[in-house]
Amino acid sequence: MNAGVDNILMALDQIPNRAVTVFGDYALDKYLYINADRNEPSLETGLTAYQVERKHLLPGVGGTVTNNLRALGACVHCVGLVGDDGEGYELLKGLRDIGAGTDLMVRSEKVMTATYIKPMLGSESEPYAEINRMDIRSASETPSDIEDQLLANLEQALKVSEGVVVTDQFLERNCSAVTGRIRRELAGIAKRFPDKIFYADSRGFAGDYRDVIIKCNRFEMPGADSESAMQEEDEILAGGKSLLSANGRAAVVTAGAGGAYVFEGEDVIHIPAYEVEGPIDIVGAGDATNAGIILGLTLGLALPEAVLLGSCISSITIQQVGVTGTATVAKAKERLLQYAARAE
Repeated sequence: MNAGVDNILMALDQIPNRAVTVFGDYALDKYLYINADRNEPSLETGLTAYQVERKHLLPGVGGTVTNNLRALGACVHCVGLVGDDGEGYELLKGLRDIGAGTDLMVRSEKVMTATYIKPMLGSESEPYAEINRMDIRSASETPSDIEDQLLANLEQALKVSEGVVVTDQFLERNCSAVTGRIRRELAGIAKRFPDKIFYADSRGFAGDYRDVIIKCNRFEMPGADSESAMQEEDEILAGGKSLLSANGRAAVVTAGAGGAYVFEGEDVIHIPAYEVEGPIDIVGAGDATNAGIILGLTLGLALPEAVLLGSCISSITIQQVGVTGTATVAKAKERLLQYAARAE
């Protein structure tokens, strides 16, 4: 694997010349910090009125992938769906603030911007801790004219990108940017753009993709009904081979501390996870992995090398506790050299 590390180190110097399209589901992560010492009863209801003293807004899902790519120095074109609402304004602003292109985002009054409202309750004497989250997500099917616009914008973005990462986050089949129709048509678009990299990460529909590199974790594999399933290596291998057979291109299955498995052609390659010490925070780990993989592929790395880079990026971000972390090229190079030294 040291030869792969050498290839990655050389490729990382070419990042400023690479452009990636992040297509699919985006959300706004909206943290509200409530000071319990200031709470007061509502005059109208008598219920406690929580007093928000500050807030923190971040682009999530595809926005987290975008943030990781921008931190590494890549150019990013965003193609996704937001509502004509305040959350949509904040999400687009957040993407622009990190230097991503948002001209191809689709904004419509027919949908609500996907938003995770995360109240954080604390006081002068108690640290902040998250209480019941409130989710804003569309419960109705995405209109066909919006699907048309998303597909057209994707093709436009591909003309100025080396590849696309599809962020397929939500479990409702047809109620977000990535619908059943979108998944089906991606295979045709990939054939029309044979010189582009197509890579998708799907939380609930990995088995529906054809002719693109598909990634999921071991709990998201078709047939894995709970977190007690698909944990043994033989089950991962069987599930990954089945996923590859249905897809026809390549498959990646991640297994947390167990590393990742790459299924391509007749080969199955296991990529060990990076060993990290101290406290970790796995929020956003999958998105960090996706950023590393798509970036590696657009840099010309073989799929196992790209997965190794994704694992490296993720290992850096999970050590940033309490925030959605990012990695720099310098830090990635340092971690890769440490990995190579341990492997000798």
